[in-house]
Amino acid sequence: MDTVAVVLEQPGKLALRTVTLQEATAGDIVVDAAWTGISSGTERLLWAGRMPDFPGMGYPLVPGYETVGRVSRGGHGFAEGDLVFVPGANCFAGLRGLFGGAAARLVVPAQRAVPLDGIADDTGILMALAATAHHAVAAPDTRLPQLIVGHGILGRLIARITLALGGDAPTVWEKQAGRRDGATGYAVIAPEQDQRRDYETICDASGAAGLLDTLMPRLARRGEITLAGFYEEPLSFAFPPAFMREARIRIAAEFTKADIESVRSLVTAGRLSLAGLITHRAAAAGAEAAYAQAFNDPSCIKMALDWSAFS
Repeated sequence: MDTVAVVLEQPGKLALRTVTLQEATAGDIVVDAAWTGISSGTERLLWAGRMPDFPGMGYPLVPGYETVGRVSRGGHGFAEGDLVFVPGANCFAGLRGLFGGAAARLVVPAQRAVPLDGIADDTGILMALAATAHHAVAAPDTRLPQLIVGHGILGRLIARITLALGGDAPTVWEKQAGRRDGATGYAVIAPEQDQRRDYETICDASGAAGLLDTLMPRLARRGEITLAGFYEEPLSFAFPPAFMREARIRIAAEFTKADIESVRSLVTAGRLSLAGLITHRAAAAGAEAAYAQAFNDPSCIKMALDWSAFS
């Protein structure tokens, strides 16, 4: 069985081409993609050849971990036509599947698919990032953030989830003036406008490796900084300011199935809105240009690829 997929042949070289799918096993379902999202974080690193080494890393590979589609071969609780979210796949013959979601058809273990009853097709691609945001702020013994750094897609979701979980409206820092719009129920300001130095909780969604020395003086005593971005460069900070505050640094890793379920519950209950976060959409046939825009256009908060032409 063949399908069409986005393939990163090597750093800087991306193409849409026909690939062969591995045979479905007894525990698999087959999903025909409706929408896939483009990550301007990890996928940009893959495209640039700067992604740190992980198991399964290498080229050529199929990127993508944000797929929404319809089940075309069900089983294991899924029926044909069900709308599901799939956080990537590893189902392509001769290709790496570190992510593997950007394709017209996927073969995935049924346990990895998430039902999307009541969630719109395209906004469903945000489930992975929303679950990542939830994991950053809702882990056990974690306090909701008072300051969020970065108003990209992850920062926006962290702010919305903070409010959905009953937290006070956070302050959000954003250096780029063009990204300060789109806030709902919280303030977005330039860092230099903020004079506060007693934040108990700061969540960094920027991925900027050199930011810790800026954030440490903004903490209250025994305050905590959560690193929710992905950092390609080594992190370091001056010790005395951290020492004086007994600062804590926490790293938020990958989301879990429980985070996905929590986010889905928040959305279906009307407590969390995913509306207005996808700023750009493009036909999957124009994937090369869409990826370039997602990586290089600051106004592109989130790009969604439409696979309907391949259904």
